[in-house]
Amino acid sequence: MFKNLIVYRIAPGWQCDLTQLEEALARAPFLECGATQERSVGWVPPRGEAHGLLAESVAGQWILRFMAEAKVVPGSVVARRVKEKADRIEQETGRKPGKKESKELKDEAMLDLLPMAFTKQGSMWVWIDQAARTLVLDTGSQARADEVVSLLTEALPGFALALVHTHTSPQAAMAHWLATQEPPAGFSVDRECELKSADEAKAVVRYARHPLDIEEVQAHIAAGKLPTRLALTWDERVSFVLTEGLQIKKLAFLDTVFEDKAADDGGFDTDVAIATGEVSRLLPDLIEALGGEAQPGVAAPVSAPISASAASGSVTGPATAPVDTDPDNAPF
Repeated sequence: MFKNLIVYRIAPGWQCDLTQLEEALARAPFLECGATQERSVGWVPPRGEAHGLLAESVAGQWILRFMAEAKVVPGSVVARRVKEKADRIEQETGRKPGKKESKELKDEAMLDLLPMAFTKQGSMWVWIDQAARTLVLDTGSQARADEVVSLLTEALPGFALALVHTHTSPQAAMAHWLATQEPPAGFSVDRECELKSADEAKAVVRYARHPLDIEEVQAHIAAGKLPTRLALTWDERVSFVLTEGLQIKKLAFLDTVFEDKAADDGGFDTDVAIATGEVSRLLPDLIEALGGEAQPGVAAPVSAPISASAASGSVTGPATAPVDTDPDNAPF
């Protein structure tokens, strides 16, 4: 169910029941783009049933589903249509359109092309754990997460969020684990890693399906390269990739999770129960491995090359999400 996770802490004092949540979401249902509409967002039933509930509760965990649709109009097609319009004006009047008129022509071209454009849809699972006061978004894009957070805070009175921060930055922690070959209790280091230099060269070294308990990796860290991603397994139950911005990517549940499940177990409720049950135990352990949760709103220090003290785990700083520059995560 979940593949990528961005985790927020819900501010104390927010009170809401499932009926109130349903009513709030019902005011912003997802509707497909109109003929000349570039983008549309809203809420859809998590179970995928027409006219179903927009907020589902499974074992006390609230599950929502956000949907976005965008019309895809290639820039080259727009440019060609604008040129056609500009050429026509020049032929009829003998003058070239000015800057302001060219912008108007671009807007007209978009309106002409939108009714014929293909659409692209994408959805996101949203999980609210009231007991733990967490909001978990199934996305690897901070831009997409920001959009959903804005919708929820506007729709729900008193609903305030902050990204989870930890006392030790993931980057410093990952460097320590790789340099010492000593992962935190309950975790093991897997076979994927990305290291990036902090100097102007921005050199990047990536390991995929490769053992990381080698001197070469330690040498890269000693030379100042910082881990930006590291594959880990928790409790022999869940594998994932931890990023420098405290995001969890490539989340996968291992066979041990399903050992006690009957062969015919499945469906929405089972998927939700497994995903929320495992992740709700993983997150506290991961936060503890990163030195515990820091007070929200504390700025993180600028990343610097890992020194000997950092490799030994003595350099700490609250983790914050960096600017999302991964093209695969660009919002539509």
